[in-house]
Amino acid sequence: MSPPLVLKFGGTSLASPARARLAAQRVERHVAQGRRVAVVVSAPGRTTDLVLRWLGELEEKDTGGEVAVRSVERERERDRAVARGEDLSAACLAFALSSRGIAARSFTGPEAGIQVSRDHGNSQIAGIRAEQLLELLEGGTIPVVSGFQGEGAGGETVLLSRGGSDITAVALAATLGAECHLVTDVAGVYDADPRTTPGARLLPHLSHHALVRLAESGARVVHPEAARLARRDRVPLWIYHFQDGLLDPGARAPEGSRVQAPEAAALAGGLP
Repeated sequence: MSPPLVLKFGGTSLASPARARLAAQRVERHVAQGRRVAVVVSAPGRTTDLVLRWLGELEEKDTGGEVAVRSVERERERDRAVARGEDLSAACLAFALSSRGIAARSFTGPEAGIQVSRDHGNSQIAGIRAEQLLELLEGGTIPVVSGFQGEGAGGETVLLSRGGSDITAVALAATLGAECHLVTDVAGVYDADPRTTPGARLLPHLSHHALVRLAESGARVVHPEAARLARRDRVPLWIYHFQDGLLDPGARAPEGSRVQAPEAAALAGGLP
């Protein structure tokens, strides 16, 4: 039996029903190839920014015009409000998969067994109790997990640092012994920001160490903590655009970027 595969879809990959259908199509293709797939999702589009803006407008000011010090209660409600974006993506993608005849079930971070080390405010993953997810994978059901969140003290939903869905995906892949694909809005990892640097070069293959250096220097294609976690646990990564190989299946898709340990041979062929 082939090892599991974790697919992580970023917010732009799920920003509309049409893009969510593309995501479901990608999952379906892997399932048809006999892969056991788990999915991690970000909030659709700019949902997180919208929720944070609303909360900012709701937050009372003191008489000096400064934002009042956040209480534990406000941090709790902030985490719960922001987490709903990822939960929406998970439910919608699971619905889309079910509509295609593929068994799927959405999970919040806590429901998926993701444990965090601190209470509200930029927490970190402490561990994942993956027994339920493994049972679903063995039975042919795809778990669709809300990224960026986990279970804190007392069963509370607690958020990771911003962009933390990458961390969720890599941590889940490490727990499952899986390869991880980060499906995003760029063709892969570049040696410079292609949006601001003409002639930026796509890196079709690089080491975990190189990815960590790029992420820590400000490259926004992957969360720095996710890159460090992939290096520590030697999780193979693919990073590529959400349209690659789907809109025109007959065309040769860009190969994206493959990230693995230096001594591992690069995979032959095109983009998975």
